[in-house]
Amino acid sequence: MLKPFKQEIDFQGKNFSIETGKYAKQADGAIWLKYGNTVILATVVGSKEEITEETDFFPLTVDYIEKFYAAGRFPGGFMKRESQPSTEEKLTSRLIDRPIRPLFPSWFKNETQIMATLLSYDVECDPKVASVTAASAALMISDIPFEGPVGAVRIIEKNGGYIINPTKEQEEGAKLNIVMAAKRDAIVMVEGEANEASEAEISAALKAGHEAILPLLDVQEKLMADVAPEKRTAPQIVKDEEIISFVKEFVREPLKGTITISEKLKRYSAIKEIKDALDVKIAEKYAAGEEFITGSVEKATRKAHFLFEDELKYVMRSMIVDEHKRIDGRNPEQIRPIWIETGVLPNVHGSAIFTRGETQSLGTLTLGIATDEQRVDIVTDNYSKSFMLHYNFPAFSVGEIGRLKSPGRREIGHGNLAERALKAIVPSQEEFAYTIRLVSEILESNGSSSQATVCSGCLALMDGGVPVKKHVAGIAMGLIYENNKYLILSDIMGDEDHLGDMDFKVAGTVDGITAIQMDIKIDGLPQDVMEKALKQAYEGRLHIIGEMKKAMPEARKELSDVAPKIEHIKISKDKIRDLIGKGGETIKGIIAATGADLNVDDDGNVTIAASSSVVLEKTIALVKAYTEVVEPGKIYTGKVTRIEEYGAFVEVLPGQTGLLHISKMAEGHVDKVSDVLKLDDVIKVIVTDIDFQGKFKLSMKESDFTADYSAPRPKSERPERRDRGERRERR
Repeated sequence: MLKPFKQEIDFQGKNFSIETGKYAKQADGAIWLKYGNTVILATVVGSKEEITEETDFFPLTVDYIEKFYAAGRFPGGFMKRESQPSTEEKLTSRLIDRPIRPLFPSWFKNETQIMATLLSYDVECDPKVASVTAASAALMISDIPFEGPVGAVRIIEKNGGYIINPTKEQEEGAKLNIVMAAKRDAIVMVEGEANEASEAEISAALKAGHEAILPLLDVQEKLMADVAPEKRTAPQIVKDEEIISFVKEFVREPLKGTITISEKLKRYSAIKEIKDALDVKIAEKYAAGEEFITGSVEKATRKAHFLFEDELKYVMRSMIVDEHKRIDGRNPEQIRPIWIETGVLPNVHGSAIFTRGETQSLGTLTLGIATDEQRVDIVTDNYSKSFMLHYNFPAFSVGEIGRLKSPGRREIGHGNLAERALKAIVPSQEEFAYTIRLVSEILESNGSSSQATVCSGCLALMDGGVPVKKHVAGIAMGLIYENNKYLILSDIMGDEDHLGDMDFKVAGTVDGITAIQMDIKIDGLPQDVMEKALKQAYEGRLHIIGEMKKAMPEARKELSDVAPKIEHIKISKDKIRDLIGKGGETIKGIIAATGADLNVDDDGNVTIAASSSVVLEKTIALVKAYTEVVEPGKIYTGKVTRIEEYGAFVEVLPGQTGLLHISKMAEGHVDKVSDVLKLDDVIKVIVTDIDFQGKFKLSMKESDFTADYSAPRPKSERPERRDRGERRERR
């Protein structure tokens, strides 16, 4: 049984420790990571089943789980237990998966599961980045082969300096905020956002982050040396040289002729014909009694399919590296043709189609009010979002059939990346008091759909009249690494992503980067190659922005006619109850009468969203009527609601009734109230007095209309004596 081992260091001013041998001992690898008072349990289990055949599929599952008890909280909602993972948990699962996955040896295909569970949460110690290091450490001390270690940090730039693993408070106002993972000699993953940071600032941040990661690698290597795990070795799979040569000779030349078909579906169809012909040829050989040592015709066909993918990869990569020629004939820096159309959906608040090559995104804009904000209630945070972007990837976009289901991790991740890219240009609530939702519907896809989403989303904002001042475009960069040479590709297609070595997405304005994401399939990416990719991405981004400006030079000056009209009113806090009414009766009545959306917060800020200016004005008038404070010396038109012997009660504002004494109904003497007024009469009155309790008196006398009652009466002044009838009524 594994003995307990522990290694600890001081990391960025906080105690950082990893230990094993005490907890979850039946897992293949288990790490108890403590960073400050954040505690994470990372476990890894790999199937022991012997893999006897080659395959290109690695069944790796990564799950990050937050327990509400980690922050001393109850889960929200009716069910008081954790259930479906939150969006943040799914995004963190991807954050762990992306740097870890490329570091397994190519021969290891056993089903593997990594779980990182947050057990204790310290607000000053980010569990998300720590989980990457914890997962790496669990793999290092397990028997599972892993070409690590890898560590991760969050880095921000603030006031001209870099801060590693900042607190939430420090993150506020940062120019850039990046999570990165690295090995000792290379960066393996980047994910982050920025407020128009330059390429030089991004490069400097990554360099500082890489240096900060090195102690996290040291501590993992020391723990691994303590444990001294016996790693699994590659299975003995006999190479069938005959079938390797057979497949190579049969498919390589035909593939060279089909790989240059620029239209994706036609190219796939031609490639499938070659693959089908290969199957037929193998079946004919076996029918003629000629067998490969691989085994049966079924095994030989499976092996041939695996080798076919190798040949396809070789042909494409060789063409790019040797001839600097891509599948669709472009050179490495060239961007695919772009066409744009705006205002395509007449009853949507804003819309745009962005098409680049065979990738097409429909961006749509919806504007709402505060009640439309998304409430985020997770273990590590609690806030509301007034800007959100959702990405949908239906099966028809790639010519396939698929079930309708809830968004997967890929869709959530792509939407999150595009949202961060556009967040930098979205106006604040003070500038533009709307809740904003963008949706990207991918109508067709052949690479870079997340970056097409950035472009269509920006154009939809502009089409809808949202006052954004700059265009944001996104581009996906690729990489081919052969014979110790790197070739960087701009605006990669799907096959270049699938068969290449990097997917590096960069979004931004003409003045700087707003979002960045990098995933690689090789061991790591040297700093100089990263810098070259950033420079090439900048040139591509400027080209795309130029095309966007041709279609939409700037945001429309006015909101769409179908967009809601929003107005903000400030009311006194003591009038909030009057506006809401008993059981919400008043505010519901206003909504029912006008059809507008109405929201009031605890500070008396009232937000009104209406379908038209007429509805908006009507709603504003009603809100003011219910919340207006009666002023002395002001003339009102009111309705007689009750008549008594001593006078009449007149409602001058909704719910606000004052006494019109019989002596104030005319210049001369009035014998009876009924001689002058009857119930429901609408009359003009002036407020002559408001006492210290807020009760007010009215007059109809012509002489009072010219008198000055506007000066407030001192609070110390005793209220005038009322007759007994009036006192009874006031009670």
